[in-house]
Amino acid sequence: MLPYADNKGIRIHYKTEGDGPPLVMHHWSLASLEWWYDFGYVSSMKDDYNLILLDARGHGSSDKPHDPEAYDIKHRVSDVTAVLDDLEIEKAHFLGYSMGGWVGFGLARYSPDRFHSLIIGGAHPYAQSMERIRQLVRQGIEHGTEAFIKAREKTLGVMSSEQRERMSLCDFNALLAVAQDRPDESAVLPTMKMPCLIFVGELDVACQLARECAQHVLNSRFVVLPALDHSECIKHSDLLVPHVRRFLAGVQPQD
Repeated sequence: MLPYADNKGIRIHYKTEGDGPPLVMHHWSLASLEWWYDFGYVSSMKDDYNLILLDARGHGSSDKPHDPEAYDIKHRVSDVTAVLDDLEIEKAHFLGYSMGGWVGFGLARYSPDRFHSLIIGGAHPYAQSMERIRQLVRQGIEHGTEAFIKAREKTLGVMSSEQRERMSLCDFNALLAVAQDRPDESAVLPTMKMPCLIFVGELDVACQLARECAQHVLNSRFVVLPALDHSECIKHSDLLVPHVRRFLAGVQPQD
């Protein structure tokens, strides 16, 4: 039986791997927790951390409401804390990429007391259009699963057969509801007191905005991974995990 946390009637699927300090890992759009396994993060980190992998609402094995209001940042934040509550974990570290990184800024605003540190990749808190994601999802709605998978591979890279199989199970109407334009959350930046690692690929269109937001976070470290764009950056656990380890080794947990 799959483990779920209940957040006011929305079930959030999660898995745990390994032992050590708890580290929540939040995936990106059009993905699921399984991608952390695919890209080598679980195997390379589970010996030293208690990895808490969750499927964001609308994705994977979590519930998939079709109402856009269900994907307000406050609900996405409370999904994460609901998982921590289900595990009876008071405080954890957090790693999120792209959509997951944007949720990280929401955590800093709405639940900063639940996190020792934030690791935010490929994301910024400024207003952002999600039209590119909506265009991908509309391919599935209008032309079927195979058209969606081909469109996704064209923009985000070739997938394995296992990844293609997972993508074939997507609920496109839920994903369309997920992909609402993001409001400006940058007012949170000067309030962020916990240690933060902000990373981005050098060729990511978000690179400059990520750099800018890091300048407004008091206790932040900014890392650029050379010659990588948005979709390629997260695939290179061999490059990113050493930065994550060094950063976490320097964080002094606060009660």
